Amino acid sequence: MKKTATPKARRYEVRPGQSLELLKELHILTRDGQMNQDSRRKLKQIYHLMQFIEPLLEELGQQRTDLQIVDHGAGKSYLGFIIHDLYVRPRAPGSHIHGIERRHELVERSRELAARLGFASMSFHGLAVAESIVSPLLPERPDLVTALHACDTATDDAIDFALKKQAQALLIVPCCQAEVAAHLRQDKAAALARGAFAELWRHPLHTREFGSHVTNVLRCLQLEAHGYQVSVTELVGWEHSLKNELIIARRSAARPQRQAAQRLVELLQMLGLAENANLRQRFYLPA
Repeated sequence: MKKTATPKARRYEVRPGQSLELLKELHILTRDGQMNQDSRRKLKQIYHLMQFIEPLLEELGQQRTDLQIVDHGAGKSYLGFIIHDLYVRPRAPGSHIHGIERRHELVERSRELAARLGFASMSFHGLAVAESIVSPLLPERPDLVTALHACDTATDDAIDFALKKQAQALLIVPCCQAEVAAHLRQDKAAALARGAFAELWRHPLHTREFGSHVTNVLRCLQLEAHGYQVSVTELVGWEHSLKNELIIARRSAARPQRQAAQRLVELLQMLGLAENANLRQRFYLPA
């Protein structure tokens, strides 16, 4: 006799009320509504990510019920759709999600999907970073800014947007980061001549990984310098990507942290990055 699956075994089955059409669009359900092992793994990853997002939204929701959420570098806006389906639609219908994406074909695709699903609390904007900061189409002060696997400097664009808009919170999963590594690579010979410290990035693989690590450390210090409380964790279970660092920042009532600003400057100087105008502009500090 075939055994009935226990509740624990069905932990990652579709939640009641979820949009089946969205799950099909995410390739979690087949067109005939079926699931396989790969589909369950993808669904598990979504639920795992929401374990971090939902408490943050609940925390923000204690201050206001009409949350304004901005997904920066949205791509196909899958993160925005997931947040809408699992949180906004059932629990915070007065809230709104804005997807920002430079590629207009993806913006149009997201608009079509939202209309087809009946997700009225979603808007999509084909804007560059500078345009998004001053656009009247976006909230003056967002509650949450997200960026999921926004490649290279797109993550920094999301941070820049959040800082300029004084967002209440950020949730970021950085992706590939090459800018700092490129500068470390360029000055490697001189750094090695100065001492053993540059051995940390002498080999090409270490240059890439160390550059990625340094980039995220600088991002955290920048956020702290601007008055955010920052926590960093590993997005365990996100098996399809090696880039699974999760940065969560909450705006604090305290003043910007002077020590964090000093540490950021010291780190840039220590690594020989302080003379680079692009990096100084990217990791800017409070005036």
